[in-house]
Amino acid sequence: MERDLGFDDEGRPVLITRAALSHEEQHRKRVRKYLKLMVWRIPAFLAAAIAYSIWQNGLLSLAILALSIPLPWIAVLIANDRPPRRAEEPRRFPDAPQRTALFPRADPPALEAGLAPTSQPNAERTHEEHPR
Repeated sequence: MERDLGFDDEGRPVLITRAALSHEEQHRKRVRKYLKLMVWRIPAFLAAAIAYSIWQNGLLSLAILALSIPLPWIAVLIANDRPPRRAEEPRRFPDAPQRTALFPRADPPALEAGLAPTSQPNAERTHEEHPR
């Protein structure tokens, strides 16, 4: 019996790469996440209406509606999130600083031991020593 190298013992194709999902598949997954989160808004509106009709409590209905307000924002943030980077993916800016100071300032000058600081180089010269 001759074996084809591209298939396993059960006839399924062998996965030979660890490639990431295609952009279309990633997009489909993100759209599904978004829709799953946004579907919860409709029951929230219905629950607010039912709570008001049963208990005539406007605060409870407003609380339910207030909880549904951030749902679109959360859904967009979660849906726009890309899959985490793999360790073998290259970094785009390998020499970039890890954090940026909010208020940058100059580093204090370092003084060497035993040397007295001077205000100007060659400060020992007098005016008469300079060639004209």
